[in-house]
Amino acid sequence: MAVALSILGILCLGYYISLSFFGMDFSVVWLLAGGVLVLLGYTLGWTRLWSDVLPKGVKVGICVVFLAGIFFFAFLEGLVISGMKGQPQNDLDYIIVLGAQVRGDHPSRALRKRIEKAAAYLKENPSTVAILSGGQGPGEDMTEADCMRQVLAEMGIDRERMILEDRSTSTWENLDLCAKLAPVKEKRVGLVTQNFHVYRSLKLAEHQGYGQVYGIPAPSQWSYQPHFMVREAFAIVKEKLVGNI
Repeated sequence: MAVALSILGILCLGYYISLSFFGMDFSVVWLLAGGVLVLLGYTLGWTRLWSDVLPKGVKVGICVVFLAGIFFFAFLEGLVISGMKGQPQNDLDYIIVLGAQVRGDHPSRALRKRIEKAAAYLKENPSTVAILSGGQGPGEDMTEADCMRQVLAEMGIDRERMILEDRSTSTWENLDLCAKLAPVKEKRVGLVTQNFHVYRSLKLAEHQGYGQVYGIPAPSQWSYQPHFMVREAFAIVKEKLVGNI
């Protein structure tokens, strides 16, 4: 047990280093997890603290808290995975493509995958209208909505089928401002976003009054998938605490 915990902790620390090298946000969670696991492994395997010093009641309490945390985290990850497995509905009235980072005037890898997913859906469902949602942030030479429109047009999608929402800076604002541009709350709507982000996006939309909303999951980079899924679990808790879902 001690060896397994120590190895797992070292793997978490290594993952933290790789994420930090690429400037990935929220990577500190892997540093904390790695530190805790290594400390637990060391305590269990190479000290007498657990076996001889701590009272039985304390040890039982620690185990209960630890297992409860694991089960709660597994529950959250189950919610994330449920969104990842969603299948797009055909002939939706609208799809909302949620914005992601633009690097200069080019889409980031994440945004490119959302655009590609949206383009494929629009070609297969010619009556669907796309709402491209995303404002302009630091390091972006154009709004995310403008960038999406430009790339979709290059992919052969008619600009007349695109509505731009170019002021939002969060998923909540994406959904809120799109509802001011089109009757999305009364129509059948798909949300195009990364697979790990689908569940939370759907819950945010439902909380805002979207009646018929479906996920259209785009793939994410496999090497970062564990990090994205862990980060998303914390994001779900945050949205719940502030009353957004």
